[in-house]
Amino acid sequence: MCEEPNAFGIDKIASAYDFSETIARLSSAIQSKGATIFAQIDHQAQAKQQQLELAPTQLLIFGHPKIGTALINSASSTGLDLPLKALVSQDCHGQVWVYLNQPDFLQLRHGFDDELLTPLRGLHSLLSHSIH
Repeated sequence: MCEEPNAFGIDKIASAYDFSETIARLSSAIQSKGATIFAQIDHQAQAKQQQLELAPTQLLIFGHPKIGTALINSASSTGLDLPLKALVSQDCHGQVWVYLNQPDFLQLRHGFDDELLTPLRGLHSLLSHSIH
């Protein structure tokens, strides 16, 4: 099945680049703001190890201590969604998609202070623009 339902609180953004270039551009954008990529999980490689098929799918796990600390200080439960994540997946038509949690959804979910939305929105925008 190639089509999937919309997920609440998640932005699904079409990339203008192939899979590898999308990963590279997201990584570069994350690091350009002083954030750290803590892990890059290759779901496809893990599936292959079990002789299972999966389209190219990788998860970037990243964060910035200044932003994350402020979020957790404002609402401890935010730590459930930190570090931040970007999922990159290629569909059956070859289109590459990036999935990001919506900053406003994270605030709704955890109730952190309004002023903390600004850096989250900025990072979300930077990532979105890096793949267009």
